[in-house]
Amino acid sequence: MKFEEYVYQRPDFSGIARQLEVWTQRIKDSNKIEEIQEALKEIFAIKAEEMSMETIAFIRNSIDTQDAFYEKEVEFIQEEGVILNACNHTLSTVLTQHSLRKELEKIYGSYWFKRMDLSLKTFDESIMGLLTEESKLSLEYDKIMASAQIEFDGKVNNLNQIRKYLSSTDREMRKNAMMKINEFLKENEEKIDTIYDKLVHIRTDMAKKLGYENFIDLGYALMGRTDYDKVDVDKYRKQVLKTLVPVVENIIKENLERIHCPEGKFYDLGLEFLDGNPVPKGNKDELVQKALKMYCEMSKETKEFFEFMVEENLLDLETKPKKANGGYCTYIPNHKAPFIFSNFNGTKGDVDVLTHEAGHAFMAYCCRNTIENPDLGWPTSEACEIHSMSMEFFAYPWIELFFEGEEKKYKISHMNNALIFIPYGVCVDHFQHMVYENPDACAEQRKKMWKKCEKMYTPWRDMEGMEMYEKGAFWFNQGHIFSSPFYYIDYTLAQVCALEFYLDSLDNREEAWSRYVHLCKLGGSMSFLELLKEAGLHNPFKEGSIQNIVNRLLPVIQKIKL
Repeated sequence: MKFEEYVYQRPDFSGIARQLEVWTQRIKDSNKIEEIQEALKEIFAIKAEEMSMETIAFIRNSIDTQDAFYEKEVEFIQEEGVILNACNHTLSTVLTQHSLRKELEKIYGSYWFKRMDLSLKTFDESIMGLLTEESKLSLEYDKIMASAQIEFDGKVNNLNQIRKYLSSTDREMRKNAMMKINEFLKENEEKIDTIYDKLVHIRTDMAKKLGYENFIDLGYALMGRTDYDKVDVDKYRKQVLKTLVPVVENIIKENLERIHCPEGKFYDLGLEFLDGNPVPKGNKDELVQKALKMYCEMSKETKEFFEFMVEENLLDLETKPKKANGGYCTYIPNHKAPFIFSNFNGTKGDVDVLTHEAGHAFMAYCCRNTIENPDLGWPTSEACEIHSMSMEFFAYPWIELFFEGEEKKYKISHMNNALIFIPYGVCVDHFQHMVYENPDACAEQRKKMWKKCEKMYTPWRDMEGMEMYEKGAFWFNQGHIFSSPFYYIDYTLAQVCALEFYLDSLDNREEAWSRYVHLCKLGGSMSFLELLKEAGLHNPFKEGSIQNIVNRLLPVIQKIKL
């Protein structure tokens, strides 16, 4: 069955809630493991069905944000679906307090129970209305960013399309494209500031109702972080600031000299080579066929996986009018099907999608027949991003397929950007900590917070002449800040781990790949640090971890350049 044939039916949330209540009560009343297992099997099936309908609606709304039917369905799900939070809260309470908890932990794993212990601190019926408002505001931001219709280069461009020009070899074109983005943000500045102000206050209100001092600890709990906290993250940020920021400054300086712009502005940072950045050869269909060849040769597991993705039309990759911004991978439980969504724009990022999002999808595919519990299908986000970012590096032996003569340029760019990204990701995280520590700050104060973080972690960004960015509004572009607070640093943690997988693969590719597949098959059955231990990866919070990666990677980059 192909994705377009997948049947969608609006979830009956009241009916689902009643079913969950019945099975939860049976668990509470039972003192027999077999009866509890049967009840949980039913609950898992109910959750899988609801998650499938929710995901199908979300995907189809992303593909066409102006499809009235799915727009209403997503709004309905976001407004009415919060009723299930109470059901999940009750189920978690019953299971964590059950007299047979120890026996159940032996069957379902102690980590699931730790996650439920944590989740009990993230919900109360008193915040249901706030959760609904939060979802509406997040969707409102997405609609604003998807609404961009920017006239440029004789075309009408959305934000994904115009960003292609930021890597143009024509400096004026880069500058003018950046100015157009600035104009769009300025036109929507008041709306975006208002949305974010409301989100900050809603999240702060939720935290206080749940007994937290502010949203930060609640945000960490919502991210499912059971084995590290804000103190660990603060130490990690300091490592990045001390060790990596100076290294990246040198990379940026070298890049600007290479394109003959030693005093380059922010709009120059998108170009890395004087004759142009590496560009994939081929249209969307040709790139997918090249990806299919790559995955068929990479391993038997990836061959089976990607053939399934192509056969069932589980990739929507082309930029189209009315399509949502960005890219993601999600999973439809009832079809045991990952789905990849993206917006190709003719840059090297198109190939990154076919590796990065495919890494997520590969993990989901690996677990589709082995992990029954939908709560454990995906690990927490920092572990999820290891699958995706590592796959980008495991694809290196096939990069020539996509770039045909520009393999060297791609690898230099990709490795440099892996390092360049980490300080920016840490900047986003530090900014959010400042925001939620000072929830009553006004819009201008928040922009000053961003500028302070930007100067710390990305001092090479010269925003002169770009009004919105000069005043500190670059974060308007970062959707995670609006929809998934405290998520973004997870990409940086995963990047460190992915770089370690890559460096290990240079020593012994077969052994590194085996560890990677093992990690994927574990899904969300363990915590972040437990998964790292299983995969033979180092703890990125440990002092010296960033320095170790830098020491190993820089000689590799230099060797490729020669």
